[in-house]
Amino acid sequence: MEQQLANIYSALTSASTQAMQQVGWLGFLALMVLSLVSSLAISYLYVQFFANRATGSQVHRAFPLLGISVTAIFICIQFSLPLSLGLLGALSIVRFRTPIKEPEEIGFIMLVIASSIACATFKIAFLGVIYGVAVLAMIAQTFGRLLASTWQDGVIVISMPDAQYAKRGEAVGEAVTQRVAKARLESVSKHDGQTVVSYNFQHLSEPALRQLHADLGGLTPESTFNVFYNRPGVS
Repeated sequence: MEQQLANIYSALTSASTQAMQQVGWLGFLALMVLSLVSSLAISYLYVQFFANRATGSQVHRAFPLLGISVTAIFICIQFSLPLSLGLLGALSIVRFRTPIKEPEEIGFIMLVIASSIACATFKIAFLGVIYGVAVLAMIAQTFGRLLASTWQDGVIVISMPDAQYAKRGEAVGEAVTQRVAKARLESVSKHDGQTVVSYNFQHLSEPALRQLHADLGGLTPESTFNVFYNRPGVS
């Protein structure tokens, strides 16, 4: 029994496999640590650029384990074609049903996988390039979103009969621009005798909203008035 345990221990700790001969235990440990650090860095990017505005599943909590798992798998299979084919067949029957509520989460998962493969294949320079481009992409996306949302804190939608719009349309527009300093006409549509006017706005305070509602009620008693905010905390 002791001899059998000794043989098992020797097989587990020896560097007789091709993978361990080429990588070495210290190299393998270094790659795993590097993969863990890169996964934690991606988790940090997720929190900074995405989590504060998301309704997703907080998938970044799985990034560290996912990163080191992918790295270990690719280190093991890249030295053995039969092992890689067997693993491919085994994984083909696995179905992951974790809900992905936001499309951006798929991008972060793919970033973790790409960085893990770069670690497993010793492409450390590629890892740096991946992170650099990813950070630039997220900064550009955030900056573009800020520019796009300049007039998109929300939308004011006013619906009234066509006859009232013909008589009071100009006065309604003046009331909106007077109460909402940065309002801009987005669209005017007519359907089934109703005219729907939409305005983009920025920084609409609650007192101004109440005053605008009162003004529109006096101008067009038969109108309906709706305000839609694109995100919380913009008033």
